Parts: sequence; C-alpha cells; structure tokens
Amino acid sequence: MDARDAARRWAETWRTAWEALDLDPIVALYASDATFSTEPFREPYRGPEGVRAYVERVFGEEEAPRVRTSEPIVDGDRAAISWWASLQEDGAEVTLAGTSVLRFDAERLVVEQWDAWNAADGRRDPAPAGTPFANSDV
Repeated sequence: MDARDAARRWAETWRTAWEALDLDPIVALYASDATFSTEPFREPYRGPEGVRAYVERVFGEEEAPRVRTSEPIVDGDRAAISWWASLQEDGAEVTLAGTSVLRFDAERLVVEQWDAWNAADGRRDPAPAGTPFANSDV
C-alpha cells in the first residue's frame, strides 16, 4: 500500500466510523508512537490510547454525524485531507470543517496528524464550487 492508498483508507475509515460513532476502526489507523494534534494550540494526544481517549470523548458529545472527505493531496509519506461534518453536538446543530495533515510510517499507519478546523452553527452542506468537495461523492 502506498501513501495515497493509506490516505484514502484513512479518509474512508474516518468517514464511515465517524458516522457510525465507532472508535475501533479509527484507533487502528494509528502507530504506537503517533502524535495527534486536534487543534493548533492543544497538547497532542499520543499513541492509539491517546487517539481513543480523544475520539471517545468527542463521540460521546455527538449524534447523527454526516461526514464528507476530500480526495487526499499526497506528497511522499505525507497527505492532506479536508473534511466536513454536520452533526448534533450536545444537542445543538453544528457543522465542522477542517483539514488533517498526516504522515505515514512504512506500515502506512499514521505517525503524525495535525488538524486545523472551524465550527459554525447549524447543519450546513459544503458549497460544491470552489471547495475540495466539488468532485467528491462522499
């Protein structure tokens, strides 16, 4: 599996597991020494245990997510993937939009993830023109 395949697997796994609020498939994407930065100014989570703690916490606050991911942009062992999720968070409708920058190891597990994202009130669909989702069917 090359980095492009690993990035596509990451995107598809996050999309389907997030919509199902299923932790295990997501946690399985990360190497034992992974760092996962969920916000630029937050301390990174470490290893699969850290990923599990973060995802378990946020999934506990969310209901009925609808997730889209873009086609990965890949260079060497790195990839960038934009994502868009509309959901209920603590009972309020919200839309999250962001990009994850990933680095994969030789086994094509994530060893570094850095996310930048924003939130807006209400459930919103991505506008197709001018977004990474313009040609996405997910």
